[in-house]
Amino acid sequence: MEKVLITGGTGLIGKRLSYLLQNRGYEVRLLSRSKNPNGDYKTYLWDIEKGYIDENAFEDLNYIIHLAGAGIADKRWTEKRKQIIIDSRVITTDLLLKTVKQLQTPLKAFISASAVGYYGSFTSETIFEESHKPSDDFLGKVCRLWEESTFQFQQEGIRTVALRTGIVLSNHGGALAKMKTPIITPLGDGKQYMPWIHIDDLCMMYIKAIKDNSIKGVYNAVAPEFNTNKSFSKAFAKAFNRPFIGIGVPQFILKLMLGEMATVILQGSRVSSKKVMQEAGFEFEHTYLDKTLASLKTQQN
Repeated sequence: MEKVLITGGTGLIGKRLSYLLQNRGYEVRLLSRSKNPNGDYKTYLWDIEKGYIDENAFEDLNYIIHLAGAGIADKRWTEKRKQIIIDSRVITTDLLLKTVKQLQTPLKAFISASAVGYYGSFTSETIFEESHKPSDDFLGKVCRLWEESTFQFQQEGIRTVALRTGIVLSNHGGALAKMKTPIITPLGDGKQYMPWIHIDDLCMMYIKAIKDNSIKGVYNAVAPEFNTNKSFSKAFAKAFNRPFIGIGVPQFILKLMLGEMATVILQGSRVSSKKVMQEAGFEFEHTYLDKTLASLKTQQN
């Protein structure tokens, strides 16, 4: 039985991925800041501030999937919060690498989350591909440092994969839960793009990255269909039977409320999924937004 260690395993993606992996015969292990003796998976402690990881988590380990990281939109972006966002990604990755090297763990692959924020928080005519350079704004910096830390594993001869993820659609929290307001409206002018992916497609990308030794490097984890904030809002309102008003929430209000973090929801460009389909051979189950939202609504009921 192959063994997979997941960081961030109690989060939205980690919970679903752990379930799908276990159902496919993998032994799932979680790294956590607290013990959970009654959980469905073996849990091992780590303490980032102290640089500690329970070494038992690495015994006969085959794969690490690194999902841990402070939420980008959980709190206002103070300078302190920005550093927490970076450190929660970079320092954790460095600690994992240090431990793997110390224990000489013969990993088959290290697979990490990244984000489409790599390309920056702005709206342009560019359709971003993996070969594009990182943006020089805050999110671009976060993702660049995150990936630089991630690909240190590759320098150690370990197959390494990073999935630049868009907005994850799920019935169990995340973006959709925040959108379920009584009235649906666009944000700002609504022209910003919203790269998205169904949580099951994302989890299947991680599973494919485990199983397929030819998969290495960076891939955009987004559905093939492009949607603006306005078209997304319309589709969401229709799927979940909510009234839609085309007049967007003014940008200045969102900027007053959220500060610099408002750029995350007010800006966005198209991101290409060609590489993951053509080079990795990944087949999306959820391609079109209207059908995806309708299926989520059905599952909810």
